Amino acid sequence: MIRTSTYEEVTRLSMGSDMDGNVLYWVSAYLVDGMLIDTGCKHTAEELCKYLETHQLNKVVNTHYHEDHIGGNKVIQDKLNLDILAAPKSIPLINETPSLYPYQELVWGYPDQAEITPIEGDAIKTSLYSFEVIETPGHSRDHIALVEPSQGWCFSGDLFVSEKPKVLRPEEDIAEIIRSMKKLIELPYNITLFPSVGEVVVNGKEAMSNCVEYLSDLHQKSKQLAREGLTPAEIRDAIFGKESTLAMLTDGQFSSENLIKSLLKMS
Repeated sequence: MIRTSTYEEVTRLSMGSDMDGNVLYWVSAYLVDGMLIDTGCKHTAEELCKYLETHQLNKVVNTHYHEDHIGGNKVIQDKLNLDILAAPKSIPLINETPSLYPYQELVWGYPDQAEITPIEGDAIKTSLYSFEVIETPGHSRDHIALVEPSQGWCFSGDLFVSEKPKVLRPEEDIAEIIRSMKKLIELPYNITLFPSVGEVVVNGKEAMSNCVEYLSDLHQKSKQLAREGLTPAEIRDAIFGKESTLAMLTDGQFSSENLIKSLLKMS
């Protein structure tokens, strides 16, 4: 299922596999000036391609290698004869066959491999705009954001999810996420966030600053409780009350305990 919405010159494509009329998890791609940023999951690839066939499309960019961001690559490449661009760090990761948990296979599916072209330089140009390519690791080690300075648009992938995240995957690094958000906060202009999950955030710097402050506060609380002898699970319960229901639904991948463990690794 695909739902579209627009913000200024940007079209948002919210996608998710339809199960008995319900979408379990929405993820967004964005179309701007002939460039598609991310391609969603395998389950929505054909529908996405059908939509794109009626719109101007010149290039495709992946923000990182996860299966819900590259799943439409192969169909788009084969049917529309377009290059798929990604950061050089992403290419070997995209080319690997992922080992998915059952929930990932159910919700997103295994992506088919496409030919990936490395992004050259530190900017991607379209007819009207120039997008700075900024390394923003943390959610994944290859993650990038695309920023258009003249418009203040920031296509932030999965770097920012909410101002107060309560779960984390085990491979994510909170310290890196904070550093990456601070990198965007320090840009000398205001930015609007176009995230993969959640709504468009007009006051992007303010939202990320609030998130950094929240995570820093959680870090201090977690460290103090650890000094008092509490385990990560006990710290989780002291701060959040209990484990998130997402942990059970995702085989423990998205969990509050993972967030606590990552916070405790911070200096």
